[in-house]
Amino acid sequence: MSEKEVLELGLSRFGLSFSSEVSTRLLDYLSLLEKWNQAINLTAIRERDRMVTHHLLDSLSVIPHLPKQKHQLADIGSGAGLPGIPLAIARPDVSVTLVEPNQKKVAFLRQAKGALGLTNLEVLGKRVEDIPGTSFECVISRAFADLPDFVRVSERILMPQGLLIAMKGLVPYEEIGRLPPHAKTTIEAIDLPDLAASRHLIIVRFDSIEEAIEPS
Repeated sequence: MSEKEVLELGLSRFGLSFSSEVSTRLLDYLSLLEKWNQAINLTAIRERDRMVTHHLLDSLSVIPHLPKQKHQLADIGSGAGLPGIPLAIARPDVSVTLVEPNQKKVAFLRQAKGALGLTNLEVLGKRVEDIPGTSFECVISRAFADLPDFVRVSERILMPQGLLIAMKGLVPYEEIGRLPPHAKTTIEAIDLPDLAASRHLIIVRFDSIEEAIEPS
């Protein structure tokens, strides 16, 4: 089975299908990742078949849980551009901002943006703490080890009624228990082909601070 066939079969399990052009651009992204990985450490996964499942399909599994309408999305701690670049390729209607402080990785992200012609992609070479204002309807990350830390640094840049999505392995019940009272979580299990490990999305929405405080 070809890489494109593996990709398309995996997407069908999420109820997704894309044009041949989109599938080609997704695989072109992996080629760039492979090339740059020889010079800087972008990913420990070096086998192409595992890149398709562990990087592309893992990233694209988020799409059914994103807002359906056009929106602004931030990928915090984007690293090699995951999940932000696959999402930008698959959802050209979404404006994707990659936030990554490591300047070597930023150089790769900017090269990928140009090579793939991603006009809906912006790269910010800074920490999320240095981003001003409330700018995004959706903030996502698969880089943060600790869910409360992700919520703490990301809530400030989220628009009212927006959502945070943390990509996790096992459900981090202990971390969920340390979230502030106004953070409401939904857990979605992700079934990835040929991936033995558990994958879950922790989707966080917020009540207003006033609503979260119980009357005395």
